[in-house]
Amino acid sequence: MSHVTTHVLDAALGRPAAGVPVRLEAAADPGRSSWKTVAEGVTDGDGRVGDLGPEQLAAGYHRITFDTAAYFEATGQQGFYPEVTIVFDLADRDAHYHVPVLLSPFAYSTYRGS
Repeated sequence: MSHVTTHVLDAALGRPAAGVPVRLEAAADPGRSSWKTVAEGVTDGDGRVGDLGPEQLAAGYHRITFDTAAYFEATGQQGFYPEVTIVFDLADRDAHYHVPVLLSPFAYSTYRGS
């Protein structure tokens, strides 16, 4: 299993958000002034990307960017946030990191899942 997984739910439509382009990046320097793409994917019919990146990542800051503009356009919704970017600290190299997003056209929330 990938070290990092994600799940996107569309709260406005009450269903998984399928077809959301997702990019996982790692900080290329301690100041986070540049980022290196680690993996890219698209959410499946259940709103999940289960194979986002390798089984092991280096400790440090990472970020996931969700292309919500593409998703909202595909579903006929007008969104306020064209992308959602979540930066997180991968402190435990042995732990699994699940980063879910609850999405609507004018709001989103996230948390560390299991």
